Formats: sequence, structure tokens, C-alpha cells
Amino acid sequence: MSHRLKVFLVAVAGLMLLSACTGPKAEEKRAEGAAPVTTQPAGPLRVAVISHGTAGDAFWNVVKNGAEEAGRQLGVQVEYNSDGDPGNQAKLVDNAVAQRVGGLVVSMANPEALKTSVENAVRAGIPVITINSGEDKSAAYGALTHVGQNESIAGEEAGKKFRELGKKKLLCVIHEAGNIGQAQRCDGAKTGFAGDVQTLQVDISNPADAESRIRGAVQTDSSLDAVLTLNSQVAARAVSAIKAVGSRAQVGTFDLNTDVVGAIKSGDVVFAVDQQQYEQGYLPVQFLKLYRDNANVVGGGKPVLTGPDLVDKSTVDTVGQYVQRGTR
Repeated sequence: MSHRLKVFLVAVAGLMLLSACTGPKAEEKRAEGAAPVTTQPAGPLRVAVISHGTAGDAFWNVVKNGAEEAGRQLGVQVEYNSDGDPGNQAKLVDNAVAQRVGGLVVSMANPEALKTSVENAVRAGIPVITINSGEDKSAAYGALTHVGQNESIAGEEAGKKFRELGKKKLLCVIHEAGNIGQAQRCDGAKTGFAGDVQTLQVDISNPADAESRIRGAVQTDSSLDAVLTLNSQVAARAVSAIKAVGSRAQVGTFDLNTDVVGAIKSGDVVFAVDQQQYEQGYLPVQFLKLYRDNANVVGGGKPVLTGPDLVDKSTVDTVGQYVQRGTR
């Protein structure tokens, strides 16, 4: 055998050995314990935004506006869907995973109901960002980050505001049973208020009954001098209920809409805790685009906070113009 042939055979053997080391089994070894790799389809990024909002909820309309505007600006295809029932919301997430969307944005008012669906999305290689509710479970379920307001801090700020106003007894109105974020708001309000705080459960899908229950509470207990609602639509019902019975209680609320802006200007509502939900729609779409195009992750393992920002008579004129156009 010639020297040249020997060199050739040695080279071929080396290449075969290298191929064996870097073949499928070696790739499997490297992948053990690693995060799933997303294989994104060609073309524009497609993002599914799935919230627990109910139909006609002004708050979630603003979230939707933010997500869709980000999509227009960044060339991202945004598909918004919502369902207030946790089981149905989980099915929407499952459908998005089955359709192989390029990114998922999901609110988790009931984290346990969404756990399997969100984890399945992550296992499928779909990057997930949680918004609004479920901050405590976001990282555990595999989300890249959480965008929203820390509900305990926001509730504490609302309680402090009432305390500064000299109030002595506070009623915190919960409008969605099982919503962990609302419980955190009321618990935070108890801490900030440092006084007598009671809670009342109403159903946002039955506004007339919600108003009746609030009316009954302030009529039965005349010492209630503060009412904290956790939704702008419930705030309007609280104002009507208080006026109907001649109560001296004042209303503070979470979230803004045009009615709340008008009520702050008239003095019927003393403040609103604004979590700037437009950002909760806009920022995740931007973050997912950055993640796909440049592997950027925002937050450094911590949530990206969009609130709280307290709006009262001193700031309502400035903020109100943006509420009118659907961005606050």
C-alpha cells in the first residue's frame, strides 16, 4: 500500500469518527436539560394574545389596542382572544399551541387552571410572556418574563391614599371570584389602610346586582366611609349605589375609563389606580419580536412593572385625553 493511500484512509477514518461523535446521539446528549429550541416558521412573527377579559370590558379593549398597535409598528401578526372562564381560556392557549404560533402572551388570573397549557406551550418551543395576573407563577411555568402591576403594592398604595384622606372604614369590592390578583389588591389595601377593611363579593357580569350589593353594604353599615372597587365599570355602580342611599362614603377605584375620568373631575371618585394596561398589550409584542430577532430577554428575571400610577384631580386632565383615544 502506497504512503499516499495510507494517508487518505486515515483521513477518511477520522471524518467517520467525527461524524459519529456529532451525529443524532451526540445532539441528544447536548440537548438534555436544555430549554426547547423554537423553530419559527418563515415570514412575519405571529403572536397570540389570550386574556381572561370578558366581552365589552373597557380595560381589556385598551390591552388589545396596545398589542395591535405594536403589531402594526413592528410588522407582527397579532391575534387577540379572551374568555373569562379559566377552562375556556386554557383551551384558547391549547389552540394557539396547536397552530404553532411564534409567541404567546397570556394573563393568568387563575394560574392553576392555565398551568398545563402554558407549560405545554413552553415545551413546544413557543416563547411565553405573562401579563396582568399570575406574576408569582410566571417564571415557574417557564415564561420569559411578566409584564404588569404588582397587585399587592398597588393595593397598598390605594389603602394609603384613603388613610391620607382621613378615612376610617374601607369596603373592598371583589368582582371576579377566584381571581388571585383581586385578592392581592384587597390584602394590600388592608396593609396600606392600617384600619378596618371589609371585602364584598359581586359579579361583574351582573352589574345591576353588583350595584344592589354595594348599596346594601353601605346602607347597612353607615360607618363605611370609603369604597375601593377593582374595576372602572364597578366604580360607576358604586357611585350610583352610594348616591342612592345618601352615604358619605367616597369611592376610589382601580383602572380608568371615560366614566371614571368624568367622575374624578366631578369629585364622585377621588382617585384611580392606573396600571397603564396599554403597556401590557404593547410591550410583550415588542419583547417577543426582540426575542425572536435578537435573543433578547427583558427583566433580568424580575417582572416589568407598568404601575401603579395614581390619577386624581391634579393629573386627570392630562391622562384623560389618552383615555379618550383608547391608550390609557
